[in-house]
Amino acid sequence: MAEDPTVSVVLCTYALADYQQFREAAESVLDQSYDGVELVVVVDGSDAVFDEVTADYGDRDDVVCSLNDQNVGLLESRNRGAELASGEIVAFIDDDAVAEPDWLAELVDTYERRDAIAAGGRMAPLWVAGEPPLPAEFYWLVGVTYRGFPTEETEVRNTFGSNLSFRREVFLDLDGFDTAIGGRKGDKNLQGGETELCARMEATYDEGVWYNPDAVVGHKVFDYRTEPRWWLERAFWQGYSKRAMEDLVPGSSGTESAFLGQLITEFLPQRLRGLVTDPSGRAGAELFALLALTATVGLGYLYGIWAWSIRG
Repeated sequence: MAEDPTVSVVLCTYALADYQQFREAAESVLDQSYDGVELVVVVDGSDAVFDEVTADYGDRDDVVCSLNDQNVGLLESRNRGAELASGEIVAFIDDDAVAEPDWLAELVDTYERRDAIAAGGRMAPLWVAGEPPLPAEFYWLVGVTYRGFPTEETEVRNTFGSNLSFRREVFLDLDGFDTAIGGRKGDKNLQGGETELCARMEATYDEGVWYNPDAVVGHKVFDYRTEPRWWLERAFWQGYSKRAMEDLVPGSSGTESAFLGQLITEFLPQRLRGLVTDPSGRAGAELFALLALTATVGLGYLYGIWAWSIRG
């Protein structure tokens, strides 16, 4: 009988002010019900944070600690973590997230049942500042699985980067995340490192990511992410990024097109009917936010058409 695979979980961090959040993420990984877990911590250019990490975890055999010489950004840090990992599977979680105890057990089960090369799970909201009137269709703005995403296990293009995993040999064969997307080395407004990598994986291996909604990671939504101004700014640059991805990864826009169609033909009419039957302040606020955010994504997309056309 084959042994259960080891899972290396890459957790990147860099800000001393966020160290307690990082610790909660790290402890959620180390407290998994699955036995074969290795935690790989990559500190992105902060000696002070690295000192804290090594003081807390440096003597553990199941934790690998690494320090980047300078701040290089999340995607390059994730790539570094995957290189240091020893597990057959490499998973990613962010330092503002908390994994449910069976997260990795569910992912490994998906790998074994589906003979998958990549697997991911559901991001659940942890409303640190209370739940705002953000429509569930736009939860993706705050890194949470949104209304319109599949609700049952199925193959998808990609899941969120804080609940995404690959067979390590596949990840390394693809050279990991493209570090030109976002961060210090690339276009800081360009978002979608997971989208680009998973689309490239599908083009190379003709396989997508198996989504298991029972593999759950909670994502903390802090005060600043509950402000409408922040939603609008993020929606604009998401629209811009979606247009950019059409150039970077041709044929990768099918997921967004299907969601837009569902938004217009199904979710918007449902919300209009709901406003008539329950004209509460929240229902109206969510409908207004849905319309405003849809328009803002569209503006970002149009800006992306112009911006990428002048790049030649």
